[in-house]
Amino acid sequence: MKFHDDFLIGAATAAHQVEGNNVNSDFWLMEHLPGTTFKEPSLDAVDHYRRFREDIQLLADAGLNAYRFSIEWARIEPSKGYFDREEIEHYRDVLEFCHRLSVTPIVTLHHFSSPKWLIAEGGWESEATAEYFANYCTFVVSELGGLIPYVCTINEANMGKQIAKIMKRMTGAKEDKADSAADGDIQVGLNMDMKVKMETYYRALGQSFGMDPRMVHPFLSHRTDDGDLLIMKCHVRARQAIKEAQPHIKVGITFSLYDHQALPGGEEFVKAEQHDDFLHYLPYLQEDDFLGVQNYSRKIHGPNGVVPLDPAARKTKMGYEYYPEALAGVLRFVSKHWDKPIMITENGISTDQDADRVEFIKRALKGVHECVEEGIRVIGYMHWSLLDNFEWQLGYDQKFGLIAVDRATQTRYPKESLSVLGNIRVGFSESIL
Repeated sequence: MKFHDDFLIGAATAAHQVEGNNVNSDFWLMEHLPGTTFKEPSLDAVDHYRRFREDIQLLADAGLNAYRFSIEWARIEPSKGYFDREEIEHYRDVLEFCHRLSVTPIVTLHHFSSPKWLIAEGGWESEATAEYFANYCTFVVSELGGLIPYVCTINEANMGKQIAKIMKRMTGAKEDKADSAADGDIQVGLNMDMKVKMETYYRALGQSFGMDPRMVHPFLSHRTDDGDLLIMKCHVRARQAIKEAQPHIKVGITFSLYDHQALPGGEEFVKAEQHDDFLHYLPYLQEDDFLGVQNYSRKIHGPNGVVPLDPAARKTKMGYEYYPEALAGVLRFVSKHWDKPIMITENGISTDQDADRVEFIKRALKGVHECVEEGIRVIGYMHWSLLDNFEWQLGYDQKFGLIAVDRATQTRYPKESLSVLGNIRVGFSESIL
């Protein structure tokens, strides 16, 4: 089995999770609040801001040909209306280094973290955010667009609605049939430990932003229906701004998608979940060039909703079911409703045993190859993640990386999984898939 020569196989990161010292972001502020929900602060992270050349070189040396990374809005526009020229030059250096190594850069313009000032202005429930985001996107692509072939405007645009379902379930609110399908896990590192002193945290949160804490709306928070629509408005405005500045850039957006599977009697639950997670966004994506798919596991639905995971089931360190075949299931579902290119922008596993990651990669890519052979227009696979990094509220304990990092020295240790993924890319896949 071999992917065609222009198929993109690489790895992904997010700025706040790897760069370090993102001091003007909302996450940096929230990490340091009294009673914070974060298990630890990001601090220097894995110092990718200074060591990006080393990291991208390791990716390229392994045989990978693509790197998905995010440009940090809080660095580019640290205060409202002020664009930092030094920071835009930093990302120019990253892009130019990718091209020097024949690595295709895939840029995400918003990957969860936002400037502090944006949240103080109403954040991701304020109509003004669409204008602010479009202005930021215009600046970035006007400066760097000649180096950017692919843009993901917003990472996991549906995440706020998924969080809303989880919070409704955990607070015991009355649920309708669609909401009752929500399980207790979610494809992002949220700390769901309710022992955290939330009252202290929320009081500090409101004081820090100078507003009622109920009006503080970072991206990773409970999203209303209006906020869900706002995300799509932000995407549409961003796409328009990017195309006006640099028409050649291929623009898409990414979604967090489970492989929803039905047992007899669970079909309606699956339909409801698929509608909420993806289908209701389709009208806003018609002018997009590609779609970013992000998947880590599956959910099985029976007559009463989600079937709890068997305690004996094989699990990842994040607590998901270990089921690499979920990715192919998602691709087949999406392709029934989307006839343009699909890029797998995230797929991976948190584990302390790299042998489990190697197996996961082989099984997941086997499914991807089968989908390509079936005629599904998959154009690339970005493994999450290039580096062990900061998994949001869960801190540094989760290990998603193809490269381990000793954070005491910031020394990099490539894992076997990195070379295995590279071997698939360069054509040794027949012997390992």
